[in-house]
Amino acid sequence: MSQALKTLSLLLSLRTPKNRRGDIHSSLSITPTSAVPRARRQNNLPFDDLRSDASHLSVPASSAPNLSAPAVPSDDEPDEIRAIWGTTVNLGETMKTFREFLRGFKIKYRIAYDRERGLRTRVLSTPEEGEFLLYEGYLRRMRQTGETNLNLDMINLAAYPPSRKLQSQLVKYPQEVIPAMDQVLKDLMLELAEEDQQAGMEGMRGTEGEEEIAEIMGKVYKIRPFGLPSVNMRDLNPSDTDKLVCIKGLVIRATPVIPDMKVEIDRGKIDEPARCPRDVCGTIGTMSLVHNRCEFADRQVIRLQETPDAVPDGQTPHTVSLSVYDELVDVSKPGDRLIVTGIFRSVPVRVNPRQRTLKSLFRTFLDVVHIRIGTGDKLGLDRSTRPAGGDRIPGVGGVGGGIDMDDDQEHGTERQRRTTKREELEAKLRELSQRPDVYELLARSLAPSIYAMDDVKKGILLQLFGGTNKSIARGGGGGGPRYRGDINVLLVGDPGVSKSQILQYVHKIAPRGVYTSGKGSSAVGLTAYVTRDPDSKQLVLESGALVLSDGGVCCIDEFDKMSDATRSVLHEVMEQQTVSIAKAGIITTLNARTSILAAANPIGSKYNPNETVTRNIDLPPTLISRFDLLYLVLDNVDEALDRKLAQHLVALYLEDAPETGGGQDILPLEELSAYITYARSRISPTITEEAGDELVRCYVTLRKAGEDPRSNEKRITATTRQLESMIRLSEAHARMRLSPFVELGDVKEAFRLMREAINTSARDPTTGEIDMGLLDTGIGRQQRKLRADLRRAVLAMLDGGAGGTRGVRWADALAQIEAQSSVRVSTADFQEVIRELEQEGMVKVVGERDRRMIKRVEGA
Repeated sequence: MSQALKTLSLLLSLRTPKNRRGDIHSSLSITPTSAVPRARRQNNLPFDDLRSDASHLSVPASSAPNLSAPAVPSDDEPDEIRAIWGTTVNLGETMKTFREFLRGFKIKYRIAYDRERGLRTRVLSTPEEGEFLLYEGYLRRMRQTGETNLNLDMINLAAYPPSRKLQSQLVKYPQEVIPAMDQVLKDLMLELAEEDQQAGMEGMRGTEGEEEIAEIMGKVYKIRPFGLPSVNMRDLNPSDTDKLVCIKGLVIRATPVIPDMKVEIDRGKIDEPARCPRDVCGTIGTMSLVHNRCEFADRQVIRLQETPDAVPDGQTPHTVSLSVYDELVDVSKPGDRLIVTGIFRSVPVRVNPRQRTLKSLFRTFLDVVHIRIGTGDKLGLDRSTRPAGGDRIPGVGGVGGGIDMDDDQEHGTERQRRTTKREELEAKLRELSQRPDVYELLARSLAPSIYAMDDVKKGILLQLFGGTNKSIARGGGGGGPRYRGDINVLLVGDPGVSKSQILQYVHKIAPRGVYTSGKGSSAVGLTAYVTRDPDSKQLVLESGALVLSDGGVCCIDEFDKMSDATRSVLHEVMEQQTVSIAKAGIITTLNARTSILAAANPIGSKYNPNETVTRNIDLPPTLISRFDLLYLVLDNVDEALDRKLAQHLVALYLEDAPETGGGQDILPLEELSAYITYARSRISPTITEEAGDELVRCYVTLRKAGEDPRSNEKRITATTRQLESMIRLSEAHARMRLSPFVELGDVKEAFRLMREAINTSARDPTTGEIDMGLLDTGIGRQQRKLRADLRRAVLAMLDGGAGGTRGVRWADALAQIEAQSSVRVSTADFQEVIRELEQEGMVKVVGERDRRMIKRVEGA
């Protein structure tokens, strides 16, 4: 008897649950449902589920003709082992090949296959290491952890010589091959358990082993294939229908969990019997579905959109619907970048639900069998924004050796199988972090085509590393307040100083990065908007740019040209890092734990150095104060600097080899991304006592800068927001060095960056002194004092009888005040003072424009 026959005889002797997967919809049913039908078959009774009621009583058979084709007798092999109709899949051969693969695949086959394809491979320390049976180790691990999914790398199938045909069959006929593989997996699980029990392995002796085997028999095991080369979702065409495909994209929406009935569904409709099949009854239309006794599985529909970098110029992004089932439900959330392996399906759509007429255009979707989060070319997202248990994809077996895999969750076999590339990269990154000039090197490597702007690059580099998110247990509500670790940066400057270039560069490497422009964004586009789901016709919430970039960086260009309604949304996002929504009956708070990198132009395009920052930028002071670092990037005329900048730009056009810092080395984009990813995912620095003392000292130093012995009033030169910004920047600097502790040098560099940013942005142009009131309230101490003097002068002029009872003309009053003053009185200040006096009821303004008259209110 062949090995496949033994498998089937073992199948028929076991009582196991029916193996029906939501993502496969196979007509192939190898496993019987119970022992009763087998007894029927042995007694040569015609077998049909409809001829039996729940108690399995013997009832009269139906007189209706039997519609199934009679089986053709065959001497050499039974029906189950034959090739499946319409395919080249011989079931017995497929099961036999896959069984050999699971029992015989060794690491050396994959290494040899990779060498054939010209890929770098690991060097084995001993020949025995290459002889390690990989999948037997995985199966034992599945038994120990209770896992029921096995991730199958299809490159391994191609690397094992006997199973190369199986790999092509798996791609072409997945819904026939995968159920057979599932069955082989279950058989092998039982076989290995029995072998380990006989060998007396720990945890498998006596009754313990019997319980393990009984538990395995009661489970449904699934194979989840992955490792196909990904194709663009635009390239999916009708020839791919019912084949295994792999695509990548960005999740834009995920529905709630939908209960999916586990029955054979034909064209989206359950095929209910029209007539009772028993002769004693035979009534038409009396049979109904009993929902409570049906089996349901979890299902979720996900909308996957093309990533912005994959969209061809001038075209809108494509979207594909994904159906995920069982363990893959709720694995991803909106904003995640996925690599998805699944079966491409097309289903007909009715013109009208009440008619049987079908549209000629079919609806397509993907039945997902495997999901992998994240793509290798981007930075890793912030792990502290993910669920506590992590994003571990269900299943045992390699899911791609990304650098963001957790060491503590790796098994010994996994560790043996990790590629040399990853080990080499980690060693290289550690070595890089030991360099004394690592800070300068990384800053140089960030946008190397942009000349100079060293401090701006350093600030943005620390933004990419980010601080650590903290929740303080004491105080606040449940769990205490959450302190953000994300750093916000604002670049303000003249046109043509490469602000947008920096934003585009950061967007390329930023995790979950979203790039928006001020005029092209609306308030709902940034937060969330309500739309009607085309399938369920219910109102659902679609995530906007800030929610999609949760755990990443959101780049906003032309920040000053945003409408006030759009900008007001950012107040909550930048400090509380949430988006509160109450619209269309949906009341919720969404997370938007994102760093914001914004670029703005001054009013009138050119920055006026004689005016304050808030006068130059059309932004409210409350919003400006929420940025940790505010950089003024000005276009100053300097012959030596202009010559160097021009030479640098011309050199870029002559030869694309950017050199900054006098031809020093720079890191390639991939290495910079890998370094930042490694630091973000592995390092969470804590503040040492020495660094804590230095932070306090630096904060006090910033505050003391406002003391003036000549006046009683003190200028505010720093607020607690500056202290928190310093803490975040020092944590990011420690993370950049891959250090587990924030040390003195980190705090000093953070203090220097803060001081430089405050020096340029919070300096009062009239006095040349730093005044944080300019950023927090829009008015500096000097300006406040000037307005108080102006107010007194206006009241004294009106009380002195100027203009009599008719009052003073606006222009005359301004000219009179300017004649008395030793400093220039701006029209805006005069207007603000008159408005305040009018609000207080001290003066009254009558007339329009040039005819305006200012009158003193009697008795005020």
